[in-house]
Amino acid sequence: MATLKELQLSNSPLRRLPDFIQLGRLDRPIGIYLLLWPALWALWIAAEGKPSFKLIFIFVMGVILTRTGGCVINDYADRDFDGQVQRTANRPLATGRISGKEALAVAALIGLLAFVLVLFTNLFTIILSVGGLLLACTYPYMKRHTYLPQVVLGAAFAWSIPMAFAAVGESVPLYAWLIYMATLSWTMAYDTLYAMVDRDDDIQAGIKSTAILFGDADLMMVGILNGLALFALWLVGNQLQFSVWYYAGLLAAVALWTWQLWQARTRDRDACFKAFLHNHWVGAAIFAGLFLHYSLN
Repeated sequence: MATLKELQLSNSPLRRLPDFIQLGRLDRPIGIYLLLWPALWALWIAAEGKPSFKLIFIFVMGVILTRTGGCVINDYADRDFDGQVQRTANRPLATGRISGKEALAVAALIGLLAFVLVLFTNLFTIILSVGGLLLACTYPYMKRHTYLPQVVLGAAFAWSIPMAFAAVGESVPLYAWLIYMATLSWTMAYDTLYAMVDRDDDIQAGIKSTAILFGDADLMMVGILNGLALFALWLVGNQLQFSVWYYAGLLAAVALWTWQLWQARTRDRDACFKAFLHNHWVGAAIFAGLFLHYSLN
């Protein structure tokens, strides 16, 4: 027979907390890392290595909120598809542990908190934040209509870059768009690896992705996309006359990308997922190069 304490806990809202944590993917922070590193690249470059604590706090918290809210919107959009995919079949919306109305309420609250954060920047950054919101809301529905949803995801993940430059200097220089394009291309590459995990299930469910579009050329395209990202970042370093530390970070990224392609060569689900997760270290390596450049020069 259940004790009074057990009965109280079973009726407590806290018993559903793990479901909401899973809904926002807070138990799997890889998406936060992948969104955060480019934002930090942009902040450090825009502020020439000396971003204010205020802006660091705003962008770190903004990344956490944006990624969490994006996951909620994504799961709401995919609630009728996730049950057909092995990796996502146990998500809270797919199983009914959280209702669609509850998910929308959570997304609205997160969006409000993110908007409050951006109010502490400037008008230009606030205006740009609207574009980020539209991209985040658009992405989940692209996989139904195009084989290139990763392009929209990349555009959304890279949107923190013009926002960071706007927040620091109230302008977005041309070279900032090179960083934007590098991030977009890199995001397409690692999300193609991610999509390779679900490719067979996605085909059955009618979900589209670059992994399906590229077919047998998937790993070659991942390599090309990473190469384009590298070239754009090299152009940034060349234009801003960065030191050897920056290029050491890029070289480390190349080594990590090469390992990922080797890891995913069999196209095994677990291997592709491991290669995807490894991109956190790519972002960290590039940031380390930037940090050392500004700290030691």
